[in-house]
Amino acid sequence: MKRLYILLITLILLSCGNGKSVLLPEIENATITEIHDVSHAYLFYDETQTDSIELNRKNLISTTNWLINVDKRLTLEQAIPKIKFLQDKKRNAKMHKNEDAKNYFTCHDTAINNLGFLEFTDVVYTLDNTKAPLKNNTTPFNESDYKPDGNFYRGLDITQNITLYFESTETVYGISTILKTNQIKSYLEALLKPGIANKLEISLIFNKNLDFQDYINFKSILSKLKSDIVTINNNEFIY
Repeated sequence: MKRLYILLITLILLSCGNGKSVLLPEIENATITEIHDVSHAYLFYDETQTDSIELNRKNLISTTNWLINVDKRLTLEQAIPKIKFLQDKKRNAKMHKNEDAKNYFTCHDTAINNLGFLEFTDVVYTLDNTKAPLKNNTTPFNESDYKPDGNFYRGLDITQNITLYFESTETVYGISTILKTNQIKSYLEALLKPGIANKLEISLIFNKNLDFQDYINFKSILSKLKSDIVTINNNEFIY
């Protein structure tokens, strides 16, 4: 099985069957590393094509688990419409439908030098330019401010629903807060301190200019934070 996956990486990275290449986004310590009964689609980065993207879906079989191989250089503005198209094709299939079949993004797991996968079966993407973050009156994240008796929260009603705006590779906006990517976990933990919130439901909004590697990075971080008290809304917006 290990040799099979190494072969798959070689095929995806070097040939994709047509002499074209897909540079897979990288991930570290993926939760999912093995999937059976699959078929593939490819989103190539190709500057000769309209919007620099080419979709190859001729090998997809509707009743299988779909592995969507997206070139990490593509932006969300380029990739998401094609991904939505594929989702709609599968969801709207009237014949040969398998309700148990799921959709995954294929990644290169650097921790094991093999394939890793992120599921996106139930994610609903919406492109909406009105969803940009309000950047006025935001302050840098400081964990010491997030205390039940701290001045920052005195008299402030903190709801359980929060929105994270992913502005750039290193910049994320929260509730009146700007934070770095490596502060996401600390920020959510701060919101869950006693007296602040008991549970969190997180909505995700992404800048359309982020590349697909950035998107996978953020999704990987969040997938490892999900728990009984932290849930991720399946509706994702691109602005």
